[in-house]
Amino acid sequence: MKITSRGIGLLVGAGLLLLLGFRFGYPELTLLGTAAAIAVGCAVGVAAWRPRLQVERRADPDRVGRGEPATMALTVRNGDRFRSANMIAEDQCGSRPVPVPLLRLRPGRDTTVSYPVPTHRRGVVPVGPLRVTGRDALGLVVMARAHGEVAQVWVHPRIHPLSAVPAGVARSMDGRIDRVPHGSITFDSLREYVVGDELRRVHWRTSARIGELMVREHLDTSLPRLVVVLDDRAAAHPVLVDGVAETFESACEAAASVVAAARREELPVALVLVADPGGGGDFLDRLAAAELRTAPALARDVSDGDPFGSAATAGPAGDPLGAVLNRLRQQRLGDTLVFLTGPGARDDLGQLGALRPAYPSVLAAVFGDLVPAPGETAGVRVLDVADGAEFASEWDGVRRW
Repeated sequence: MKITSRGIGLLVGAGLLLLLGFRFGYPELTLLGTAAAIAVGCAVGVAAWRPRLQVERRADPDRVGRGEPATMALTVRNGDRFRSANMIAEDQCGSRPVPVPLLRLRPGRDTTVSYPVPTHRRGVVPVGPLRVTGRDALGLVVMARAHGEVAQVWVHPRIHPLSAVPAGVARSMDGRIDRVPHGSITFDSLREYVVGDELRRVHWRTSARIGELMVREHLDTSLPRLVVVLDDRAAAHPVLVDGVAETFESACEAAASVVAAARREELPVALVLVADPGGGGDFLDRLAAAELRTAPALARDVSDGDPFGSAATAGPAGDPLGAVLNRLRQQRLGDTLVFLTGPGARDDLGQLGALRPAYPSVLAAVFGDLVPAPGETAGVRVLDVADGAEFASEWDGVRRW
């Protein structure tokens, strides 16, 4: 609750009138002071009334690509049985307030307001809560309250179409991708027999030992498995324009493009962020929520919440990239690794050479570096590109992985 300057003046005046009236015996002044005090008290009571508003939000759609249109529909219903709602309200859409008219909203009625959600920047746009401001007729007291929950609109990075995909290290079972003359499926585990399984897959020795039919489960290792590593360290993207690192935005677009191409070809793909290597959820949602992190925060995350496993062997504190690369080398999440970074991490590319024994194909893309670099560093193919569109062009130009 906030008393306006008019209310403060009236309250001070009421005190002076009451003091003078009682001190010098002027009943007229006492009456005026009492009336002013009653007016302030009534204003507090009117402003303190809490309307029973029911707020619903619906984003159409709630997940969009950067630059695509998105609309938020806000429905406000007056749940009071007797009083009409007549107040000032505004919804918060990101950093922009949106006025919502609630003039003479009768009991049991509702009103709907639709407005566009800004999608010119990648990120998660919070929408809400509805902020309702109540005030009395004289403008003496103002009280603001929040109604409804906060909704989110996920703005995904822009996706550039990629026509080429890396080749795997074994023969593709359906003939799509072939790199070696031999290869098939690999034994993975045993499981219980279910109706419909082929009898030739029954492992009779194990079945006889445990008394139940056990079936061999095979894993197709012929398709390429992609690992996309996004460097979200603030030191890797030092140039900011209006608080935004365009090189990091381009790296996010490249990561989204690779993930989309892998999904189109139904290829296994893993996304690893240097600052948050074990985050879950949809890949595009993770890219929408990705932010640059400073070195102290990165060192704390690696030591306290190492998602790859024990942090004891994760690497030295303050070197999150080394810790992530060390885990990638140990776990071997795939056969093709794509490292996306900015101009501030040029000197870190040499660390990727240690991944060659675990990942036969390693490609690094450096965005926005003004100094050209050789096409290969420590056995790693390096692409120097300006933005996501140029990355897509250079990616399709890679003939040999």
